[in-house]
Parts: sequence; structure tokens; C-alpha cells
Amino acid sequence: MRRDTGLIIALDETDAAKAVKIAESISDSVDAIKVNWPLILSAGPEIITELSEISDVICDFKIADIPNTVRLIVEGAVSRKASGVIVHAFAGEDSLKEAVSAAGKADVFAVTEMSHPGGARFTAPHAEEMAGMGARCGVAGFIAPATRPERIKMIRSIAGKLKILSPGVGAQGGSASSAISAGADYVIVGRTIYGAEDPASAASLIRDEIRPFL
Repeated sequence: MRRDTGLIIALDETDAAKAVKIAESISDSVDAIKVNWPLILSAGPEIITELSEISDVICDFKIADIPNTVRLIVEGAVSRKASGVIVHAFAGEDSLKEAVSAAGKADVFAVTEMSHPGGARFTAPHAEEMAGMGARCGVAGFIAPATRPERIKMIRSIAGKLKILSPGVGAQGGSASSAISAGADYVIVGRTIYGAEDPASAASLIRDEIRPFL
């Protein structure tokens, strides 16, 4: 995945035509498009392939299952030209290894700590352990919260040169520049961009905010 702008859009728009239009309008400002279940369930998995013609696509399926099921989901996403897949680390080492194996040349990103308040209660206490496990399993990087930049610094100390993607910028209160300064390679922004009257302008503002920190 390229790193020209350090910005990834979380495209949780549920109207397929609108989602594609937004993706096209912001393609110069983002390095990748992250899709989650809201768009997949409304538009069908074919939207992954359609969006891959515009930018790299990361499937944020937050997979947390037994190894065989993990493999089937990852293979399905990659076969539709996803460049990356997000999985939950808490499912364990065997499931993480299966995800990495099934992904082939695509990237696997492991969630160490979620960005919402509940993430501080349940995932944060085990984030260091999950980051170490992910590195051993060969993941390409981790998900760490922009809402808590100090946690990004902690994950960076374990991740080394692996990638860190940080959600929680904008509507959740996280700062894009603070996340990048703390050690994130990319920030993930959703509603602030796709919900804006002019998504292209909203994306360019965030792109310009983090550019000095890349």
C-alpha cells in the first residue's frame, strides 16, 4: 500500500453509487479505501472489486473466528482484489497465522486496541501482548487508536517498522496530526469525509494537516 498522503477513508456510506462517487472524488487525497460491513451488506461484495479500480481497498471485517473460517473470509476478500484485511488479534495466534497465510501478498492488519471508549476497557489491557503476537505471526501492521495517541506510541515501540493505522479521527474526537506525530503511518477518517457536503475538500484539509508530519 502506498504512503503518499497518510490518509485512509473509512467509507461506511451505504449507497453504492454514492460511495463510488465519493471514492472517485477523493482519490488524489487518500492512500486507500477501508470498507466495512455497512457498505458490503448494502452493495454486495462486488463493491470491493469496483473500488479497487480506484484505490487500494482494505476490508475491515475485524475477523475473529477459528482458523478455517478466518481463511475462508480472507481468501474471499483477496479474491475480490482487496489489498488488505483487518482481523482481531484476540482470536489467537493460530487464527492470525491462518489469516497471514491466506492473504498471500495482501496485507493483514491486526487490531490491538479499538478507538471507542469500550476499547480502553477490554482490548487495551492486552494490546501489548497482542502486538507482540501479531509481529510473530507476520502481520503487516496494527490498528491503534487515534483517540489515545499515547497508545499509538506504545504500539510503535513493539511494532518496529510494521505499519500502524489509526482510526478515530474526526467524529470520535481524535486528531490526525497527533496520531501521525505519535507514530501512526496512516489515519483512518470516516464520517468527517464521507458525510461532508464536499468530501473532496474535507479530505484535502486532513491531507494537508498531516503532510508536515509524514
